[in-house]
Amino acid sequence: MSFPITNPALLRALTGRGYQDPTPVQEAVLQPEAADRDLLVSAQTGSGKTVAFGLAIAPTILGDNERLPTTLHPLVLVIAPTRELALQVHAELSWLYEFAGGRIVSCVGGMDARREARALSAGCHIVVGTPGRLQDHINRGNLHLNELEAVILDEADEMLDLGFKDELEFILGTAPESRRTLLFSATIAKEIAALARRYQQNALRIDTAGRNQPHADIEYRAIRVLGHELEAGLVNLLRLYETRALVFCATRDAVRHLHASLLARGFNAVSLSGELSQSERNAALDALRSGRAQICIATDVAARGLDLPELDLVIHAELPTNKATMLHRSGRTGRAGRKGICLLLVPPSKLRRAELFLGQANIEAIWQDPPTPAEIRARDQERLLDDPKLTQTPTEEELTLAQALLARQSPETIAAALIRIARAHLPEPAKVTILPPAPPPRSFREREQDSAPRPASTAYVPSNTPGAWFRMPIGRKHNADPKWMIPLICKAGNVTKQEIGAIKIFDKETKFEIASHMAEAFQASTANMKETEPKIEPTTAPTPGRTPYAGTPPAKRPPSDKPPYAAKSGKSGEQQRRRQNKKANSAF
Repeated sequence: MSFPITNPALLRALTGRGYQDPTPVQEAVLQPEAADRDLLVSAQTGSGKTVAFGLAIAPTILGDNERLPTTLHPLVLVIAPTRELALQVHAELSWLYEFAGGRIVSCVGGMDARREARALSAGCHIVVGTPGRLQDHINRGNLHLNELEAVILDEADEMLDLGFKDELEFILGTAPESRRTLLFSATIAKEIAALARRYQQNALRIDTAGRNQPHADIEYRAIRVLGHELEAGLVNLLRLYETRALVFCATRDAVRHLHASLLARGFNAVSLSGELSQSERNAALDALRSGRAQICIATDVAARGLDLPELDLVIHAELPTNKATMLHRSGRTGRAGRKGICLLLVPPSKLRRAELFLGQANIEAIWQDPPTPAEIRARDQERLLDDPKLTQTPTEEELTLAQALLARQSPETIAAALIRIARAHLPEPAKVTILPPAPPPRSFREREQDSAPRPASTAYVPSNTPGAWFRMPIGRKHNADPKWMIPLICKAGNVTKQEIGAIKIFDKETKFEIASHMAEAFQASTANMKETEPKIEPTTAPTPGRTPYAGTPPAKRPPSDKPPYAAKSGKSGEQQRRRQNKKANSAF
């Protein structure tokens, strides 16, 4: 099937870019029933939405003409949530309308506003920008919408999530009521539907995104790795795949730290986050697109709409906050028919959260361990033996040099030197801990049984199978209490509450049980605790008959003439008790 359009300028542009058949969303917006109507479109990420709305507005602004008319004020306004997406849309529409004489102007934050104002005053056909910068140009009188024939909202759900509702309402309220309004979004949530009802008229709903269907061109893998070995696991994954990768972190600080760490290890990496200037962000994306950088460490600013050619790998170094963000992050790969791989680094403490996201997205991920240094070296050997340089026909100069080398050194010595040269630029793999297989998720009935009244001898529910015992030097005299000790144990050992068994509190120490399948990993994780934190070490099970503190008040002592909380320095007993508790807690 070919594109159902007749305009020779657009057909020439599509042919020049290698477009042969339309994607489902492109085909849908070009149907006769969609002509000259408002559109409410939901489509999967990487489905060609930019070209789709570029073709959808062509009959409105071109008609039967091959070239666009001369105009001072824009005919089309495209609104995008992020600077990177707006600049990408600007680039896509520029080549699409190149032979139609289209003049496209971008207006985004972080760029020179005076230069944008001069471009607007010179006349243009299409303006692409972010909501805040567009509103600023309208208020300053640089951007006039009185001749506008179409408004396009790209990634509308993201714009609402980022808090651009007021700016969108201002821009849409300023535009002529006779315009077409095309709204594109990955999902049609209630807020998007409400926006459509308010600003669209007789809109045609187009839904090409399979609901609850994962991206067919993306293979998901969940990597089980200890919390303190997340960076080591990431390093080994990057070394194993040796391909262009986009690594997502949750915060700017995490991006900054990971970027510096990977550079120190010898990786060719760039960073992308909101704290960078627009020129720095553009330079990072250009480096990744051109291949000058192999890895980009980014926040969720890169999760929406960005088209990164030849990006085969997306890694979630930190799990996203929700299912939608996970899908948008993952959608940077597997675009336009290419296959991609998405890896999620999952520490034991985030296991249930990862399972929840994958289940909500209807994704069946392959669970596996991080690659070991031995596996990476074996893969390096395969890549070296399959290197196309070994099969290329040598030039006469290369043959002369090869003969000179053979005259001075043996073939084995030359081959060994070649191996050293090939490995010189490769970062060293990291040592990682291989976790034992996780037990199957417990049923609701089993969890309900765990919530039954606890025996008096334990402060927490013991596991069904015997586990390994550990101790910490905090006891009843330090106001030890399971309420704050359980989070401390989970954080220190990267385990969940369900993997903690019995907790027995004595006068000067506390013994607790860890599920057997997590004991080795727990010990490895707690070995790296700071000196200021309570030391956790393996121990034996408590001696039977030795009564621990079980969370109930101790037996009353014989009456004494001295009150239990004697006031000192004029302070009441309640004040003294608070002071003692604060002093005890400060040790932790």
